[in-house]
This record gives sequence, C-alpha cells and structure tokens, in this order.
Amino acid sequence: MAVVAFPEVLTSARFYVELIWGDSHAADAYFMECKGLKYTQEVIEACEVSPQRWAQARRGAIVRSKVPGGYKVGNLTLKRGMMTQTATLWQWIQSVQEGGWRARRRDGALVVVEQGGIEGARFNFFRAWPVSYSFGGGDVTAGELAIEELELAIEDFIRVK
Repeated sequence: MAVVAFPEVLTSARFYVELIWGDSHAADAYFMECKGLKYTQEVIEACEVSPQRWAQARRGAIVRSKVPGGYKVGNLTLKRGMMTQTATLWQWIQSVQEGGWRARRRDGALVVVEQGGIEGARFNFFRAWPVSYSFGGGDVTAGELAIEELELAIEDFIRVK
C-alpha cells in the first residue's frame, strides 16, 4: 500500500505585516488577529434563447450561462496588544490624514508565522493605505490587554507561499 503525503494544516502563532517604504522593507509589526483578506469574484448571469426545440408549439429553450465579472478585495483588519513603539504605523496613518493618500499607498506582505517562528504562508498586497485605527482599553481589573486595531484598504493581493 502506497503512503500518501498530505499537506500540513497551517496553525498560526502570529501575523507579521511588512510594508515597503521606498527601497526598504520596514515597519512592521506582529499582530495577534487578522481578518478580511478576501477575494470575491462577481458572477454575471446571461440568459439566451437557443434554437433548440423547447415545446411542441414553441421554439427556443432558455439557456442560462454564468461568466466572471469584476472582482473586489476586502479590507484587511489586524488586531494586537498595544505596543510601546508603534511610531512607523502611526506616522503612516497621520500622513494619510494630512492628504495625498494616493502617494502614500504602500505595497507589503501579510506573513502567517508558524508556531516554530518560521514563515508558513505569505500574501503580497498592493496599494494599501490605513482606513481606520481604534484602541480598546480593556479592563484593568481583569488584567486584559490594551488592544489596538488597524484596518487597511488594499487594492489587490496574491498568495506567493
């Protein structure tokens, strides 16, 4: 009996976001939660009447075809415990607030880091800019983490690993 090698299911320990600033790969941050990296293909349904015989007294059968339309990419939402040094991401947010967001869009990557600390998967994203930032203080009596959330609009992404 032949042994079949099944691919490993990736369990994530954290998400690493790498942004490209000019010629350098910088900023970057580890996040505990990631959601919204989604590709959606629109479906266009076309109805046609074929020359086939449909009934005794009528001609033409209705045929429905589905073809791909445009696609869209969801916003990427990242959460983490607040860090003491978040200057690069915060400066990016402020620069977009000041205007000229088009020139401040950045390419980057979302890296899924495995339990052993090695790269498990990589998604390169293109033309991203910060849409929102929020801070959730948590409950100090319960010892909760102070959580910050960053949402990025991205125009496109591909999986490279």
